[in-house]
Amino acid sequence: MATELGPTPVKPASGAPAVHHGPKGVGEDNRILSQGKWASWLLAPTIIALGVVIVYPIISAIIMSFQKDAGLDPATGLFTAGGPAGIQNYVNWLGQQCAAPGGGTVACPPGTLGGQFWSATGTTFLFTVITVALETVLGFWMALIMARSFKGRGLVRAAVLVPWAIPTAVTAQLWLFMFDFNGIINKVFSASILWTGSEWPAKWAVIIADTWKTTPFMALLILAGLQMIPAEVYEASKVDGASAWQRFRLITLPLVKPALMVAILFRTLDALRMFDLPYILTGGANNTTTLSILVINQIRQGFNSAAALSTITFLIIFLVAFIFVRFLGANVVEQSGATGKGKK
Repeated sequence: MATELGPTPVKPASGAPAVHHGPKGVGEDNRILSQGKWASWLLAPTIIALGVVIVYPIISAIIMSFQKDAGLDPATGLFTAGGPAGIQNYVNWLGQQCAAPGGGTVACPPGTLGGQFWSATGTTFLFTVITVALETVLGFWMALIMARSFKGRGLVRAAVLVPWAIPTAVTAQLWLFMFDFNGIINKVFSASILWTGSEWPAKWAVIIADTWKTTPFMALLILAGLQMIPAEVYEASKVDGASAWQRFRLITLPLVKPALMVAILFRTLDALRMFDLPYILTGGANNTTTLSILVINQIRQGFNSAAALSTITFLIIFLVAFIFVRFLGANVVEQSGATGKGKK
């Protein structure tokens, strides 16, 4: 006769409530809670470090932006220790107002830092739009080539990244030599252009140098998106008789769009903070001063006013990022979440 091992389950009497020795899944819930506590402890140092490195400087800059800079009072000629300024620093920058000798404010004379805000903003967006557009087109073209299978593909991919790996200061100095009046650029094209001595040549010098340096970055991100497209999709489209242009327009572009938008977002935010390349090439002369250069120049004259300008710059960059994420689909979190769900 078969014998059952273990205690025999006791059935409750008719009408008696069932006895539960423990809800199902309690052990699993406790394990998840324990893992969550460990994750919190492990993440705490990183969160604290980010708070010290990122959050504290932002809050400190915002607080400083509402303070006056210490210095000589234009009305009395006496030294003042600063004090609360309210939103006056912001009004001065946005309205391009400077302190008047008799008190109050007047329109900043041309050439002064206070009179360069809107021109610096326009120059910053000009550099951003043109460089990002050129880098996107060239980067897409390079990514399409690197995505193919050919002999020496690994070497080509490594060589393409060389301009991006070179420090920006070194890149700027190299292009400064080439853009010299007696440099290789003028000699190759038999031209006599003062690349860093007049307005539009200086702007194009910055655009060309930045495009050369950062296009590999765009190509790398777009290539990662291209490699996520299954080869079977292209094979099926070829069987259906789709042309190369139709495959690019109807398959490649829609499927690579999430990676493309993220790449454009990253590059746009980086271009809006452009400083070292134009600073080394032109020193901000010939209307090539960006907002970041203006902030650095203002620091030499007053920290609090520079803090207001840096806060304005931060808000501009934040607004651009919000537009990309909210309206143009450059949402890294949603894309990664959708990818994870698809894999499941």
